[in-house]
Amino acid sequence: MKKISSGNFTVPVKRSKKAGLPPGSLVFIGDKKEGDLKITLFNYHREAFEEKSFTQIEDCLPYRDEKSVTWINIDGLHDIEKIEKIGTVFNLHPLTLEDIVNTGQRPKAEDYDDYMFVVIRMLNYDEQTKKIGSEQVSIVLAKNFVLSFQEKEGDLFDPIRIRIRDSKSKIRMESGNDYLMYRMIDLVVDHYFVLMEKIGDNIEELEESIMRLKGENILEEIQSIKKDLLLMRRSVYPLREVISFLDKNDSKLLNKRTQRHIRDVYDHTVQIIETLEIFREMVTGLKDAYHSTLNIQMNLVMKTLTIIATIFIPLTFIAGVYGMNFTNMPELEWHYGYYVIMAVMGAIFFGMLFYFRKLKWF
Repeated sequence: MKKISSGNFTVPVKRSKKAGLPPGSLVFIGDKKEGDLKITLFNYHREAFEEKSFTQIEDCLPYRDEKSVTWINIDGLHDIEKIEKIGTVFNLHPLTLEDIVNTGQRPKAEDYDDYMFVVIRMLNYDEQTKKIGSEQVSIVLAKNFVLSFQEKEGDLFDPIRIRIRDSKSKIRMESGNDYLMYRMIDLVVDHYFVLMEKIGDNIEELEESIMRLKGENILEEIQSIKKDLLLMRRSVYPLREVISFLDKNDSKLLNKRTQRHIRDVYDHTVQIIETLEIFREMVTGLKDAYHSTLNIQMNLVMKTLTIIATIFIPLTFIAGVYGMNFTNMPELEWHYGYYVIMAVMGAIFFGMLFYFRKLKWF
């Protein structure tokens, strides 16, 4: 019987290639790539380990039924024929293979009795663009092996590989396929905290820019952070349900001791979700603060212009009066008339400045 736990959203992807095809049809939905799939294998137990790289999945057959822990990682999903061959070699359900090559899958967990299938989102941060990218990671946990499928080469799992090479590491001491799967999920979740710190730093920098009104693309930066938070939200929220599903599952593939570790990952996921909500509120507040700062700045400009215009109203009136072309204007013939008028206008100017200053208008 197939059990499914997943989130309540769908990552928008182009699925037109699958329109009209029957369930289980393999169509790669993702960026087009060239070259062979890269297959790496780790086979280990407490006393020893093996590390190998293959180009043909058949080379992994001798390790399929080993009692030691066997981890096979496949980088690249574009070669449908080889993905089908992997499914044949490891007896994977066609629907599992369909989800593996559909790189827009939401995080979810499925129990196929003989194996468990987990989809998670691996997020990475680009230091240059300050944006977050997403990659699908599919994990198959069986009695004698763990399969992991990734879209491209290069991932967060290098620390796991380093620990496997260390004979005294805990991952070697545990020697369980389910523990290996837990460590992979835990590493992805831990990296979420790194991304949250990056986003937090960006929010602080943006807040400082808003307060000082520095930067011309503040609204674009706010929108970029909102998109990153939305991407993380879409990755983390359903992951909480996935981890809960693994924690409460009574499958023989999951050791009770491992499930205790999984509960710890669940707590971390909840903590990330709470931080995400705080950041979303902060970003919304930043947008309001930016508009408020702009309004305050505009009000200051309008206030200054109003003061200047107010001061020049009586001066303009006086200049307008004596600019009229009437014949009988005695002051025009007076020798000191110009100096007196200028003195009066100066007195009005400085008098109004003093009065506005006393009112604390500037």
